[in-house]
Amino acid sequence: MIIIGLTGILGSGKSTVAALLRGRGLPVIDFDALAKESLARKETQDDIRDAFGDEYIVGDRVDVEKLTQTVFTKDPNVRKLEAIVHPRVRQEVERQLLALEEKGVKAVIIEHPLLFEVGFHRPVDKIVVVTATEEKLRDRLEKRGMKGDDAARRFSFQIPLREKEEKADYVINNNGAENQLEAQIDSLVQRITTWEETGHASK
Repeated sequence: MIIIGLTGILGSGKSTVAALLRGRGLPVIDFDALAKESLARKETQDDIRDAFGDEYIVGDRVDVEKLTQTVFTKDPNVRKLEAIVHPRVRQEVERQLLALEEKGVKAVIIEHPLLFEVGFHRPVDKIVVVTATEEKLRDRLEKRGMKGDDAARRFSFQIPLREKEEKADYVINNNGAENQLEAQIDSLVQRITTWEETGHASK
């Protein structure tokens, strides 16, 4: 089974690409979604309370907005939260990968926004990076209601897109119209089929 890491940067459109790949029958494991599910678990909440304080847990849920504001102000806070959440998510990813392999699935996508930043690129066979111009990124984030200083702060915790592109086996340019993106997805699916047939040896 080929494990393909799908990543990009905030606003590049990796979730859109993941949805299109899922629509073409490829299984997608969403690392972010699993991380959010982890926040609902008591053991995760207990660790967050110990690391950040009681005020970050309201009733039986994590105050995500408050935690996000704290985390994206200092690098040590980001690493602290990752140390709490990521090991649990990795276990769930491994469980899902094993289940898919037992079903005979030939290729699986792992959508991970921090694939390189946290070293998750090492266990995958191929890497797909979704890219876009800085102008397009900021335009999309503005439409989401994210202010420029908040976007800049979050970008500072991620490896620049150009560096990610250089390490990719396949790059999707998400600057154009929807039909242009669809065409690139079709090409990627063909490439994945080639990787399957050749034992994913060729790029």
